[in-house]
Amino acid sequence: MNMKMLPVGPLETNCYILEDEKTREAAVIDPGADAPAIIAALEGTAVRYILLTHGHYDHTGAAEALLKAYPDAALYIHEADFLGVDPALFPLSAGRDGVKFYGEGDSLPLGELTLQVFHTPGHSKGSVTLRCGNLLFCGDTLFAGSCGRTDLAGGSMTEMLASLRRLGELEGDLQVLPGHMETSTLEAERRYNPYLRQALREKR
Repeated sequence: MNMKMLPVGPLETNCYILEDEKTREAAVIDPGADAPAIIAALEGTAVRYILLTHGHYDHTGAAEALLKAYPDAALYIHEADFLGVDPALFPLSAGRDGVKFYGEGDSLPLGELTLQVFHTPGHSKGSVTLRCGNLLFCGDTLFAGSCGRTDLAGGSMTEMLASLRRLGELEGDLQVLPGHMETSTLEAERRYNPYLRQALREKR
């Protein structure tokens, strides 16, 4: 597989492009802004998905432009964030063709790759984490050394800790690809991230 990371927009949201090398099918994860740069990075691929880890504007701002550029692509978001956030934060109107919902336990084929969907609320009600092989696209749930804020509408520290615990209990040293700032590894976060350490200490 091929993976590119493009920091976009004033908040430097990490937009990821995931591509199956054999089929050249691609998924765009969190197109927060700067559609022309994202489209340029997608040259030569067949865009199958536009995947949103949650509905905040800094992760969705270029979604509509990408749908126009790639009309055969399917845009996925968790239903709680499509219907539950301030419309000003999400640029697409309800019922827009091409918008689909995914949630816990779903999987999406991408060429010979498979993306698994984990519902990881805490930053928002509909936050999801996407896993492909050893890559973990965490959105604003797990950051390097930190976690997403929980003081926005739909946020919950209780839910955040439960989501962090779930990610921390995944087997292996996966690559942590967050929605902002630098990447990390799951083992590093287990050892040094105070929020993840707290989550793993607490009993269910």
